[in-house]
Amino acid sequence: GVRKVVELGRALATQPRVLLLDEPASGLNTEETRDLAFWIEDIRAELGITVVMVEHDMSLVSAVADRVLCMSMGRRLALGTPAEVQSHPDVIAAYLGT
Repeated sequence: GVRKVVELGRALATQPRVLLLDEPASGLNTEETRDLAFWIEDIRAELGITVVMVEHDMSLVSAVADRVLCMSMGRRLALGTPAEVQSHPDVIAAYLGT
């Protein structure tokens, strides 16, 4: 978890307008993921930085995302709020099976 915080700090030191995160919650436990969600919210609210992330941890996505794009095999399945995307029939079929 500490390594993730250092990586995030290093990225923020460049004062980006857009922060790209690739699986930021990978390897984190539940408490660390909650902390990460708090930091991402602060980055957006306090620093005004747009955050774009690729993430499979839906608890983190649901906590911080305004808009979610779900893809499978390079094809767009759904675009909307986290709740809309999670309940979309194509997303359910692709990731949970029919």
